[in-house]
Amino acid sequence: MTKADKVQFVINTLEELYPEIPVPLDHKDPYTLLIAVLLSAQCTDIRVNQITPLLFAKADNPFDMVKMTIEEIKEIIRPCGLSPMKSKGIHGLSKILIEKHNGEVPQSFEYLEELPAVGHKTASVVMSQAFGVPAFPVDTHIHRLLFRWNLSNGKSVTQTEKDAKRLFPRDLWNDLHLQIIWYGREYSPARGWKLDNDIITKTIGRKSVLEEYYKK
Repeated sequence: MTKADKVQFVINTLEELYPEIPVPLDHKDPYTLLIAVLLSAQCTDIRVNQITPLLFAKADNPFDMVKMTIEEIKEIIRPCGLSPMKSKGIHGLSKILIEKHNGEVPQSFEYLEELPAVGHKTASVVMSQAFGVPAFPVDTHIHRLLFRWNLSNGKSVTQTEKDAKRLFPRDLWNDLHLQIIWYGREYSPARGWKLDNDIITKTIGRKSVLEEYYKK
C-alpha cells in the first residue's frame, strides 16, 4: 500500500463508520463551545458535559460571565480540574470579548489565540466547529492514531497537525478530526486496546507498533 492508498483507506473506513458525526462537547453557540473546549483540557468530554449546564445556567454569555467572580466560576468548574487557571481564563477572556469584540467570539485564529487560556488547539476547534473554517485540531487520540497508522512520527502535536494537513484533503479536515477522535475512543484506545477491533491499525499500522502489540 502506498501512503496515498493508506490515506484513502482511512478516509473510506471513517466515512463508513461515521457518516454522521456527533460533536463531543455540548454547546449552543461559539461562546459556549469556546468555554467547553477550554474546560476539556485534561478532562473528559463526559465530565465537561456534566459541568457546563451548571455553569451556563448562571452565565452562557460573556456579559453574564463577568458578573460572576473568579471564585464563583472556580467552584462550579472544580470537577473539571485545573480550576484556578481555567476560571481566570474564562473570566478574563469574557472581559476581553466584551471590550474588544462587542461580546462576540472572533472568527480569527489570531484573535482567539490572544485570549487567556486559549491555545492553538482550542482556537482550531472553535474555528472548525463553530465557524466551519478548515482546521485540524490534534488531541491525544489523533496524535496517537496518526503515529499508529505510520502517518506521522509522533514527536509532537505540532508535527502531527502539519502531517495531517499535508496528507488529508482540506475540505475533509473538519469531519476527519472528529471521526478520528471517535474512532480512537471506540476502536483504538490507549488502554485496553484490542487490535482485532481496530481495522485501520491492523491494515496499515506501523510495523513497530504491531510488533510491540504482539509481544504482550
